[in-house]
Amino acid sequence: MAREGLGVAAALASSTLGGTSVVATRSLMGGLDPATLGVFRFGIGCALLVPVVLALRSPWPPRRDLPAVALLGLLFFAAFPFLFNAALAHTTAARGALALSTQPLLTLTAGAALGIERLTLRKTAGVLLAMAGVALALGAGLEAAPPRAWLGDLLMVGAAGCGALYNIWSRPFIRRGSALSFSALGMASGSLGLAALALWSRPAVLPVLDPAGWAAVLYLGIVGGAVTFFLWAFALGRTTPTRVAVSVAVNPVVAALFGTLALGEPLGWPLLAGLAAVAAGIALAATDGRHRAPPEPASAAASPGSAGLP
Repeated sequence: MAREGLGVAAALASSTLGGTSVVATRSLMGGLDPATLGVFRFGIGCALLVPVVLALRSPWPPRRDLPAVALLGLLFFAAFPFLFNAALAHTTAARGALALSTQPLLTLTAGAALGIERLTLRKTAGVLLAMAGVALALGAGLEAAPPRAWLGDLLMVGAAGCGALYNIWSRPFIRRGSALSFSALGMASGSLGLAALALWSRPAVLPVLDPAGWAAVLYLGIVGGAVTFFLWAFALGRTTPTRVAVSVAVNPVVAALFGTLALGEPLGWPLLAGLAAVAAGIALAATDGRHRAPPEPASAAASPGSAGLP
């Protein structure tokens, strides 16, 4: 249980830091295109994690796992941010945040379908309560819908699906290596994929940013990249995918709370009530001790393909 609790705590810390990163990301969207921003964020994160892996002598994934680790990196550190940023070009931040909060439900459903995690009433209720908390906290922003908001919502659900598959497929690879090395290699793969996309769409030109902009880039690379996603991988190695994914509900609420405090706007009751509902939902899902995730079959420890990766 101590191991499970440590995983849930790491996931909550990761999602909380991710919520603060939203503000930094929004401040940079005018000066950097989404692909270039991802290259900076995950490139810096990778550059910071690799020396730590070497200094701590953390084990690298086995050679047979490297193709799967690279594909997972492209899924989570390239496809996910691309769909996320594309979604916000068509829908509002509040609607996008609510669509992203479907990730725990998608993780729970996919995990149950693949036999990786058991579907329980308590866990399902916790996920749905957390999603309701997000809707309550961001309710004011859900009323106004741009003409193509439905497209943005679908793109964000696609991003949530990428995150759900990453949550499910990552666990055996993290356990055979380490959270540090897995995160570093994934970021390297994702940043290379985004770099190729950025070079294909526009010439390589160093962006022109003021000191505050570069500070935001460093924050995203250090905190929003290296620290946030190491904690996420650390959590996936210690508890079930759904217990990790349900913490995503904290992300948009923390972003809204942080934005409110930073901008000096009044703290309304929907935000506080939504935060309480999110906390209750996470607690409900995380304390479901009656059913454990089924043990990995022997074949899962022997080959990447048995973990569900095509």
